[in-house]
Amino acid sequence: SGCAEVGAAALAVGWESCSMTPSGSPVVPVAMMLLLLWGAPWTHGRRSDVRIITDENWKELLQGEWMIEFYAPWCPACQNLQPEWEDFAEWGEDLEVNVAKVDVTEQPGLSGRFIITALPTIYHCKDGEFRRYQGPRTKKDFINFISEKEWKSIEPVSSWFGPGSVLMSSMSALFQLSMWIRTCHNYFIEDLGLPVWGSYAVFALATLLSGLLLGLCMIFVADCLFPSKRRRPQPYPSKKLLPESQPLQKVEEEQEDDEDDVSEEEAGSKEGTNKDFAQNAIRQRSVGPSLATDKS
Repeated sequence: SGCAEVGAAALAVGWESCSMTPSGSPVVPVAMMLLLLWGAPWTHGRRSDVRIITDENWKELLQGEWMIEFYAPWCPACQNLQPEWEDFAEWGEDLEVNVAKVDVTEQPGLSGRFIITALPTIYHCKDGEFRRYQGPRTKKDFINFISEKEWKSIEPVSSWFGPGSVLMSSMSALFQLSMWIRTCHNYFIEDLGLPVWGSYAVFALATLLSGLLLGLCMIFVADCLFPSKRRRPQPYPSKKLLPESQPLQKVEEEQEDDEDDVSEEEAGSKEGTNKDFAQNAIRQRSVGPSLATDKS
């Protein structure tokens, strides 16, 4: 490129000045080093206008207009798209749009936050409203999509499934947890030399312990929010309670007195019936002989 030619020319001037200056002068090596450092970035390639989005700076997407590509380095379709995406990023300043990309292999949280199921996936964002781009993937199509505002014809993602919602935040945490588990599995197998079944046994034990702790925490929270009604235990009888038991004794004595009265009344009635029966018998006896005398 032209910048590389300028750097080479400056380097040649430095060599000529080195041949003309006295030996041992420290000015020439310093000048050559500065020229090499100035020309090195331009000789290796041009600067990319594509911004890198990570879990730390993804909230920058909520302001302004963005075009975001989700890719993976091993994806052939993503590799074919990279030249077109880089060329489109050069027009970003003229179109007033930020062009960015996300490596899903390095940022699993963002792949879960945006529910990336296919690669490459392209999203358009305007002031926090996300729309999925599903058109042709050429630089010209990208430019027309922004300049002619074709994104207005696409329905935005609902707020419930937006990347900033609680649901998508929990999904992001789940994806990060899965990647952490995979990293631990590789560490157990490759670094510690555990067999595959040994790694699975470790994760199974960790799952059981975490479930036990979670259950205990849920029981504790439920007991604090909805305490159960406990019956108070009845105190054992003691000597101090004897005065309180006197009314019961009086009631029992009254019941015994009533029973005695009832039994005396029954006895009196029985004696009365016996007396009546005896008098009737005497009368019958006295009447009997008189009737015999009359018949005779």
